[in-house]
Amino acid sequence: MAQAVNVAELSLPQLEVLKGQLDQEVEFLSSSIAQLKVVQTKYVEAKDCLNVLNKSNEGKDLLVPLTSSMYVPGKLSDVEHVLIDVGTGYYVEKTADDARDFFKRKIDFLTKQMEKIQPALQEKHTVKQAVVEMMNQKIQQLTALGAAQGATTKA
Repeated sequence: MAQAVNVAELSLPQLEVLKGQLDQEVEFLSSSIAQLKVVQTKYVEAKDCLNVLNKSNEGKDLLVPLTSSMYVPGKLSDVEHVLIDVGTGYYVEKTADDARDFFKRKIDFLTKQMEKIQPALQEKHTVKQAVVEMMNQKIQQLTALGAAQGATTKA
């Protein structure tokens, strides 16, 4: 378990190590939030796409993507059922309403996860700023001490 340490008591090399650790933690938490946002955006887009599934669009022509740059023509034949990618190569058939509920649950879950990570990220940023300020103070002290010693040796 981590214990509280007064940064004023740490030496400059110790502060540098601590700052490096905090940089890594901030980077990890930031990338975690970014990854969650990417997945959340995917679910929001999927949920929004369900809006075109209505009776008035049934039978209309559309382009079906085979790759990100290759499509084939198709017809929208069933506007009541969709296949949802639930991960690791598994697909589940759901009604459009069930799919909306599924995407809403996923979006809400990801939002809650980001809300859990955000305070930890803020705390790490705050601690990192305190460490950087303490490092600057110690550097100024060392510079002032060196200048004072240089002045006394010249006198």
